[in-house]
Amino acid sequence: MKEIVPPSPPPLVHNQFESVRELFSQNVVPSYGRFDLVFSHGAGSYLFDVAGKRYLDLGAGIAVCCLGHAHPAITEALVEQSKKLIHVSNLYFTEPQGRLAAELVKRIGAGKCFFANSGAEANEGLFKLARKFGHAEGRFEILTATNSFHGRTLAGIAATGQDKVKKGFEPATPGFRHIPFNDLAAARNAISPATIAIMMEGVQGEGGVTPATPEYLLGLRTLCDEKKLLLFLDGVQCGHYRTGRFQSFQRILENVPCGEKFLPDGVSMAKSLGGGFPIGAFWVRAPYADLLGPGTHASTFGGTPLACAVALKVLEVIERERLDEQARKLGEWFKRELERLAATYPQVVKRGRGLGFILGLELVEKEKIPAFAKSDKSAALQFVNRLHEIGVLTIPAGTQIVRLLPPLNLKPQEAGEGISKIEEVIKSLA
Repeated sequence: MKEIVPPSPPPLVHNQFESVRELFSQNVVPSYGRFDLVFSHGAGSYLFDVAGKRYLDLGAGIAVCCLGHAHPAITEALVEQSKKLIHVSNLYFTEPQGRLAAELVKRIGAGKCFFANSGAEANEGLFKLARKFGHAEGRFEILTATNSFHGRTLAGIAATGQDKVKKGFEPATPGFRHIPFNDLAAARNAISPATIAIMMEGVQGEGGVTPATPEYLLGLRTLCDEKKLLLFLDGVQCGHYRTGRFQSFQRILENVPCGEKFLPDGVSMAKSLGGGFPIGAFWVRAPYADLLGPGTHASTFGGTPLACAVALKVLEVIERERLDEQARKLGEWFKRELERLAATYPQVVKRGRGLGFILGLELVEKEKIPAFAKSDKSAALQFVNRLHEIGVLTIPAGTQIVRLLPPLNLKPQEAGEGISKIEEVIKSLA
């Protein structure tokens, strides 16, 4: 009997937007609400669509492409490491994984790292660590914040404090409860005999670009010590120098009494860690670093030599080019400009928010913007679409906030271009 061979995908013809759309329509699970954009290549802070139109990328793949697009150092690391070793099982040792772990430990504090492939996987590892820690006492519950985001796995959506991500996937994985963010009294009152850990983002990203206060972080540390709980920080989006320090808690607690002594018990990482190459990790503080012994947790592709070589190169470039200072200084300028726009156009913009290169432009309610009021789309989504029309990429967060998560090596003139075009859209709405 002759074998039936499925037809090959149709060849992509340059500039044919519809051919790519059709490939997705027929072959890709429709789990994303995609914008009508098809990109072919990128260079630095810019992306180009299949028609050749250029876009200033102030979203950076949702805080992933920290060195922009097609950075030669990442290409070099990929090529050189792939010539030597791409993958071996974690049944064996490789130098790049050990070196990367040492670099992360150096930047956070005494402890150890586990490597995965994404932020969701990194958080899953911390959930397991907490359950292992509390198992003998029957404690398993983790407190997280309303408006938080911790991934799309079943445990991740249970941990996430947003109802929209949970719909259709009930019953929820047990062991998670949500408390108000930046409310220490609420955290204390929520602790039950089953509680074993508290997990927070240093800056809530998906939830609207809301930083934790210094008092909240220090208070959580004291509370967790008092109640023998683990304190975890999800640094997937707000970490990796995006705030101007390696982790956002380090920036938030700068020049705060006792801030330099603060350490969480676990930190999850991903996104910018590989500069676009998939890698995730979590760091565990020294007293708990050996809780997950042989056989308790694993990842087939976690910490491959290729992923770790790229992550090491990303750290090297950030350090050599002092991109932490760039994110801090240019981020402060960006924040001032967003606040200026809010003061100049109060009928459209409420405020600017965030720190470093995790920023938000908060719009007024949709009903107050005549051009947006009649649409069923949120104000943030409509604003983002208008920016697309004039060649700027940003990320919506919730209904009213437009997120700016640019590459750490964004140039001042590119930042100026971004603000100019954002103001152009605001003017048209005002």
